[in-house]
Amino acid sequence: MTTTETGSGAPDVLRYTAFSSDPDGGNPAGVVLDARGLDEARMLAIAAGVGYSETAFLTPPPSDGDPGADPGRGFTVRYFSPAAEVPFCGHATVAAAVALAERIGPGELVFATPAGTVPVTVAEDGGALRATLTSVEPYVAEIGGDDLAEALAALGWQAGELDPLLPARIAYAGARHLVLAAATRERLAALDYDFGRLRALMLRLDLTTLQLVWREGEPGGGTGAGPGTVFHVRDPFPVGGVVEDPATGAAAAAFGGYLRALGLVTAPAVLTLHQGHDMGRPGLLEVGLREDDPRVRVSGAAARIG
Repeated sequence: MTTTETGSGAPDVLRYTAFSSDPDGGNPAGVVLDARGLDEARMLAIAAGVGYSETAFLTPPPSDGDPGADPGRGFTVRYFSPAAEVPFCGHATVAAAVALAERIGPGELVFATPAGTVPVTVAEDGGALRATLTSVEPYVAEIGGDDLAEALAALGWQAGELDPLLPARIAYAGARHLVLAAATRERLAALDYDFGRLRALMLRLDLTTLQLVWREGEPGGGTGAGPGTVFHVRDPFPVGGVVEDPATGAAAAAFGGYLRALGLVTAPAVLTLHQGHDMGRPGLLEVGLREDDPRVRVSGAAARIG
């Protein structure tokens, strides 16, 4: 597959929003469908020029790629924020998958990412295209008390403003995210943090974003059995040179793994995450957990911008 070239010889950068069917919602991503010949410095420069939280760069699959990929439906993908490469990005994966499906048709895709192999299924849903990615296997790790205190100080949060039902943990499903749960929607909405201080902590802990969450409604949907299945989330992203990510698929996958690992949900389960509302870019992420697979599915729509 090739993309058209601009007069300057630069690759064509497509622009899609993910986790929304409205170009004004969700999380915008750049997509370069043919990044052959671009080195890391050039990809980083293009991502910085685009200015979105991430841009995905696609090249042919590795020679030892996943044999499950049909010919022409396997790709190598790298993700760059305006400031650095990241190992995995969910919203740019959804955007790239829908961009491909518009050109080669819906169906199964396989992405070889720096974090591992990520299968993606694109299907038509009510006349629109919707992508579902399957994460690499997740894990959850403890965070030290001093590091947690530093994160709260950088955010301007107090320990008493946290939800005790959702303890602070580092969660991974392709990238590392610190999960912090606010006890109230008002605490989540009032996000005003120390960019440099939080960035320094995140670099030290190898974090991609903070997954800030608030659980909607009564625990267990009124049963008292767990935190329920509907959440509102926000993701500071200073290590990427971005104050906040509008819809974060990698963090959603990590959060699904976190809830299962801590016994807060039981598979099979479907979680609904609302993100971007406080930024004026509402998005909707669906997180699926299966009994027979530790990996996490993240689904969402995507739309072309412009």
